[in-house]
Amino acid sequence: MSNTSAPASVAVTQERKVVTAIPGPKSQEMHKRRAEVVPPGVGAALPVYIENAYGSIVQDVDGNQFIDFATGIGVTTIGHANDAVVAAVSEAAAHFTHVCFTVTPYEGYVKVAELLAKHTPGNHAKRTMLCNSGAEAVENAVKIARKYTRKNGVAVLDHAYHGRTNLTMSMNFKNAPYATGFGPTAPSIFRAPSSYPYRDGLTGAEAAKRTITYLEKIVGAEDLAVVFAEPIQGEGGFIVPADGYLPAIQEWCTKNNVVFVADEVQAGMARTGAYFASEGFGFVPDLVTIAKGVGGGMPIAAVTGRAEIMDASHPGGLGGTFGGNPVSCAAAIAIFSEIEKDNLLDEAKRVEKTLGGGLKKLQEKYPIIGEVRGKGAMLAIELVHPGTKDPNAEAVTKIVAFGAQHGLLLLSAGTYGNVLRFLPSVKTSDALLEDALGVLDEALASL
Repeated sequence: MSNTSAPASVAVTQERKVVTAIPGPKSQEMHKRRAEVVPPGVGAALPVYIENAYGSIVQDVDGNQFIDFATGIGVTTIGHANDAVVAAVSEAAAHFTHVCFTVTPYEGYVKVAELLAKHTPGNHAKRTMLCNSGAEAVENAVKIARKYTRKNGVAVLDHAYHGRTNLTMSMNFKNAPYATGFGPTAPSIFRAPSSYPYRDGLTGAEAAKRTITYLEKIVGAEDLAVVFAEPIQGEGGFIVPADGYLPAIQEWCTKNNVVFVADEVQAGMARTGAYFASEGFGFVPDLVTIAKGVGGGMPIAAVTGRAEIMDASHPGGLGGTFGGNPVSCAAAIAIFSEIEKDNLLDEAKRVEKTLGGGLKKLQEKYPIIGEVRGKGAMLAIELVHPGTKDPNAEAVTKIVAFGAQHGLLLLSAGTYGNVLRFLPSVKTSDALLEDALGVLDEALASL
């Protein structure tokens, strides 16, 4: 690998550039090495091997540069190798890399908890526990809700995705590929119908009534501890619920001593034009699970919620060796600072205006695009067979491949595999967004 001493900010220009076949010869060689030591279960959406990344561009070992609409699946929301985050990580690592907060604590963990208390929805007293990943945050939220309510049941929504651990894979809507052959799955998990306006045609009130009927008649509130909802469903295809749906579910949960958790692992941390997507739907969750964008690439996650719920756990019941690692905490603190300093909430709205507007123009041109949806820098198009709403997964596969060959990293999504999701950094320039739209136009035309 031809690492240079120059930082990524020097090596990576903010432009799309394809100089070899994709993947290039060096990437192909590395992929052969990978096959010898990494199991195939650890997938590779695009086997190009990255050497540098900065801003909105990733650069592979062959010198190809890709506009990054994947951002590590929604992690580098404020850009790759952000200067402030890199500086904070370097400084923190020079002091100490680990001591374990539950053995000898430190200020960084406390500061992150203070910032999350300030910026998560609601003005009530809050507590935060830190952990390592979104799935770990979800698991802890289940533990906390069960401890608080003294009940067992866990309700999730159709098209949901919550992780790959035993409990979280049991909470996912799709069994394949996340749970195939990995059973037995966890018990006491119930799947309730959700709000999918493009496909069910229901208002928020109608969809909520359907969900609540299921919870009351099929599950029963008497043994239901918690309901999980992604404000905008991620792996499910960036499904935006109908107005009024989430507040109605929150109201029902409150009346029935059921904890309502907003899984903001993918939608949170400025991605939708608010610190947390819940704010855009007019409800205040009891608990929020947080990961991905909060660390800017460093592993850190959190459960933040009402003090009386979080305080239900006995001393020693929560925590973990690496939870709230001091270097990761430094990165998270820098992320919050950058969001404020650079007004990144408005930048996410700018991305929505430019990219979302361009996608709607493409929809007018190509009837294969059934719907354009999302908020901020969390946008998607659902592809269908023209004249129907029949899912068109084949087209998504072809467009993702076309994008890769032309220097644009794209992700698929959706229960039916027919959604293209776009997760650019909120700092992606209009010029790069327009360039990416041009590639998409070419890809759609090529079909």
